[in-house]
Amino acid sequence: MANFWSDATQQDPKRKYRWIMRIASIPAYVLKSVSKPGFTVSETEHKYLNHTYWYPGRVEWEPITLTLADPVSPDMAATMAQILASSGYKPAQSVDDTTTISKERAVTALGNQIEIVQIDGDGIPIETWKLVNPFITDAKFGDLDYEGDELSEIEVTIRYDWAELVTANGDNIAGDREFFKL
Repeated sequence: MANFWSDATQQDPKRKYRWIMRIASIPAYVLKSVSKPGFTVSETEHKYLNHTYWYPGRVEWEPITLTLADPVSPDMAATMAQILASSGYKPAQSVDDTTTISKERAVTALGNQIEIVQIDGDGIPIETWKLVNPFITDAKFGDLDYEGDELSEIEVTIRYDWAELVTANGDNIAGDREFFKL
């Protein structure tokens, strides 16, 4: 049996550094790292006499975190502020100002769809995660330090309703839309 580590004719394994991410208004080259989607299935126990039985419950998709470099142009701090404003946030100017963030505006401000794409050595997608209804829940604009010469960074957390996985052979694993229809 051939293994990817012992047979050079086999396809390369997935590599951590071969990826791109597609987010509207954020250029791919400012992205430094991203966590791939994950999920948790809750569990419920049922006791009967001297036995305990476990049943799976609801699926909850875990937020992803991405780290961005913050160049002067395009200014990613300003981009994050604009996404927040486009989501519906603005400081109250008077007691009559009742504007708030809405899910529709927050998702639209981020561009409606985010894709995390792992690629092979030829740049061909081998795994694509599509986040459905993503919106930013947290942005941290980094630290400043007289001792450091690293690039300024922004850490962003994104929540979404669910993720769809499309593999190199076209299988849509976790995102069968028919399954999610009520």
